[in-house]
Amino acid sequence: MATTASETPARPGAADAGHVDILIIGAGLSGIGAAHYARERFGDRSLLILEARDHQGGTWWTHRYPGVRSDSDLFTYGYRFKPWRGPAIATGPEILSYLDEVISEDGLEAYIRYLHRVTSATWSTADRRWTMEVTRTDTGERLRFTTGFLWICPGYYNHDRPYQPRWKGLDRYQGVLIHPQRWPEGLDVTGKRIIVIGSGATAATLIPAIAPDAAHVTMLQRSPSYFFAPPRQNELAVTLRSLDTPEEWTHEILRRSYIAQSDQLVKTAFEAPEALHAFFIESIRPQLPDGFDIDKHFTPRYRPWQQRIGVVPEGDFFAVLRSGQASIVTDTIETFTETGIEVSSGEEIPADIIVTATGFNMSLFGDIAFIVDGEPVDFTERVTWRGVMISGVPNMAYVFGYLRYSWTLRLEIVCDLVAGLLRQMEDTGATMVTPSLRPADAGMERRPFCDPENFSSGYIMRSQDILFKQGDQEPWTHMLEYHEERETLPNADLDDGSLVYN
Repeated sequence: MATTASETPARPGAADAGHVDILIIGAGLSGIGAAHYARERFGDRSLLILEARDHQGGTWWTHRYPGVRSDSDLFTYGYRFKPWRGPAIATGPEILSYLDEVISEDGLEAYIRYLHRVTSATWSTADRRWTMEVTRTDTGERLRFTTGFLWICPGYYNHDRPYQPRWKGLDRYQGVLIHPQRWPEGLDVTGKRIIVIGSGATAATLIPAIAPDAAHVTMLQRSPSYFFAPPRQNELAVTLRSLDTPEEWTHEILRRSYIAQSDQLVKTAFEAPEALHAFFIESIRPQLPDGFDIDKHFTPRYRPWQQRIGVVPEGDFFAVLRSGQASIVTDTIETFTETGIEVSSGEEIPADIIVTATGFNMSLFGDIAFIVDGEPVDFTERVTWRGVMISGVPNMAYVFGYLRYSWTLRLEIVCDLVAGLLRQMEDTGATMVTPSLRPADAGMERRPFCDPENFSSGYIMRSQDILFKQGDQEPWTHMLEYHEERETLPNADLDDGSLVYN
């Protein structure tokens, strides 16, 4: 018989740091939002947030390369309870300031423990609690927290280990090699020849920010991506603010407007992909230099929204292409040389600085080791419950946002669902809830975390072998869209037998 956590001695040297009712991991957008709703709806319960880094903000604290910004509008990326007062597309520092305001207004600072990295989470059914083993990254001190309900909110990528392929000849290169996730503070690009490897949002954001100072910037891409060039400011927002409309009204009106636009784009991507392809291509054509080879450099090999759309407000990326400050090479890397990169055509591109904007590695639940009643949890053998919980893992919820809509839209309906779940437990006197396959689910097909025909970005495809699975029927599926889930999640049946209460 497997031993329970209560029968297993605590790790030697780990100091008892106390018990809380709800423990949130991560103080980024998700963790701050989850904490707001936990305090709002369960103010009588104790709460703690553990954050591995030395500051709040998650991705907006990690990514500090020049020009970093959101590719979602802030009326939907911002919280529904906190009006956004800035431009529709915001910079990283602007988003950090917004999150700072939420923490201050909610008094959340008292609940956050920075530099606390969770290494393991152990569930004991006998004790009805999780035991979290934590390391203070500043002092090396080892701590032990316990909680009745665990909420995983660290996002989905590895903050410490970005993705960088091992290209041929990489060790030969004598210049400066950096990944945007590790941008050196104070790096001077003035007069430098720069190659940015990548075709996604990071490359298209970084290039217009550094091109005016650099000697020249070359975007080296293996294949093209889709781009969209909206205004930085929303004209309706400007009009409403000029009329002294209350910010809460402006925020809600713009939020609904952007949701409606996203609904239309997402539905068109599935129902009429050729039309959406033509829309994206024709919308950028006038912004490119005369005679520019759009077929080669801006015509993707995949359907619109099969990967993320790069947002370039005011077309700033296209402006540096028109000015000649930047150019695009679409080719594969043959080898790095001492002074740059040789591509498959034989051309050698010289560079003083090479930026590998090649994406990130996914991190499943913060790379925490999970144990349930003495047995290590292999998440690749588990399935999701509505994209919120994991089969066989008690009293644990997680946040994974949308890929085509704003992340926050899903965060908030997940918060609503978790609040309903906690209230259901309270009303029934249960201290434990576990997603469990019913007899009718026994023969259910296990499907990958993500079907590449649905979404095929490299960071997800590279990580399929470490991620949990989904089924072929409700409630064991995920990757649905907001226009579907805004109806289904608020009305989810919490007593259909897929959740076992004890």
